[in-house]
Amino acid sequence: MKIKIVEPFRFRTRLTLTEVTGRKAFNIAELLEGIKAADDAVIYHHTHRFIKQSHHLVPEGANDFAYWVTNTVQADRLGEELTSIDIVQYHSLADIREAFVKMLERHISENSDPMRIVAPGREFHFMRAIRFSLPTEGAAGDYAGFIECLRNVSVSSLYLHVFEARLRPPYGVDDFSHWFKINFNDEIIGKEISRLDPYSYTLESLRQRIIRIIEHRLAEVSRA
Repeated sequence: MKIKIVEPFRFRTRLTLTEVTGRKAFNIAELLEGIKAADDAVIYHHTHRFIKQSHHLVPEGANDFAYWVTNTVQADRLGEELTSIDIVQYHSLADIREAFVKMLERHISENSDPMRIVAPGREFHFMRAIRFSLPTEGAAGDYAGFIECLRNVSVSSLYLHVFEARLRPPYGVDDFSHWFKINFNDEIIGKEISRLDPYSYTLESLRQRIIRIIEHRLAEVSRA
């Protein structure tokens, strides 16, 4: 049975340029002030690039702030707390920023030496991500076509549609889940994708897992 759709899914990809802001932090208090002053592009760079660049399980520190605090400042407990902030669960970069601010403010209020300064050359450099979204040739009008496109698009495209999508309307929802829900009234794919822990997959293994989810749904839909 052929299922009519409202709009084909058009795969896009992304490019990112990194810009130096010139702002630095030599201690935890300065890190806090830098995060407070940071725009969304800065917060994005220091929290999301680990997911994009990781080809293995994410190492200690799932964000740049946690990594610097743990390995340079050597404040292990605070580093663990910053690592525990699960950025995928937040629906805006402003919310992510606020989570880091609250945690750092609490640490400073509870500790007597937030001004311990790191040696020159080991300071934290605030960077900004300038992002571009570009069209690809991939377009899908049904489950099978979607699977075929997903096999061939770049991991940058996968990252854009699964992770970056959650930071724009409809907030908290990846592009794949949204498309299947709107066009096929299929919410099961979205529920399955939302259960995936991005920190437990490389982008390639995440691609294969999502393909299996959609293949399973295609078999169910075909039998219906």
